Order: sequence, then C-alpha cells, then structure tokens
Amino acid sequence: MSLQALGLAALAFLAGAMISVQAPLNAIAASRLGHPLGAATLSFVVGALCLLAVTLVVARGQVAWGEAASLPPLLYLGGVLGAIFVTITIVLTPTLGIGAVIALAIAGQVVAGLALDHFGMFGLAVREVTLGRGIGAALAFVGALMVRYL
Repeated sequence: MSLQALGLAALAFLAGAMISVQAPLNAIAASRLGHPLGAATLSFVVGALCLLAVTLVVARGQVAWGEAASLPPLLYLGGVLGAIFVTITIVLTPTLGIGAVIALAIAGQVVAGLALDHFGMFGLAVREVTLGRGIGAALAFVGALMVRYL
C-alpha cells in the first residue's frame, strides 16, 4: 500500500471516528433542546455555516453557485439523506449506544454500497458482487449484530 493510499485510509478512519463523537453530542443537544429535530437542525445549521466559510476561503470563485437552481431534484436528495441519518443517530444513540448505532449504520452502508457498485447506479463504475465481497458484507452485518447483542 502506498503512503498516499495509507493517508487516505487514515483520513476515512478519522471521518468515521468523528461521526462516533458527533452522534452523542447531538443526542445531548436533543435532550437539552427538548427534541431530536431541534438538535439535528442545530447540527446542520452550524455545519452549513462552517462549510460555507471554508468554501468561501478555499474555493473562492471556483463554485458555480448559479448552477444550483438548475440541478436535477435528485441531487438535492444527498442533503435530505444526511439530515435523516443525523436525526436517526440522535434518536437511537441513547437507546442502543453509539457503538451499536455506528456498527449497524456501517453494515447498512456496506450492503447498500455493494448494491450501488454492482448495478453501477448514479454513474458509478460497475463492480460486481463477488463471493469475497459478499462475505465481507455479511461479516460487517454479523459484526454489527454482535456489537449490539453480545
């Protein structure tokens, strides 16, 4: 594995770790605000403001903001799915625990990711489900169940 590939893998690992910290913080905010949707809204507003500031500094003049209105409606679904994901983690974290929530979410991501790859959905390159990849997804799912129930 090259040093660059290792660095990218470490970055992905860090992103996953940050999600594990985000969920309980949002759950605490939900408790203090009185509703999970309030915490999800707070999370997205703060995140959007931070992202806007970074975008204005780092990508100044490179973003074609005028194109946003003409994007197909399907492309707005990413934000909707993100909001649903954050809200679900806020609701489930106090009940299931963050380890189980993240493990089950990752298992869902792996299974859905294999399906998206297999069928080349959304312009992805087709990467068929092989026996090894299928077993890997099954292990992710079994592992998630073990984190939750054992």
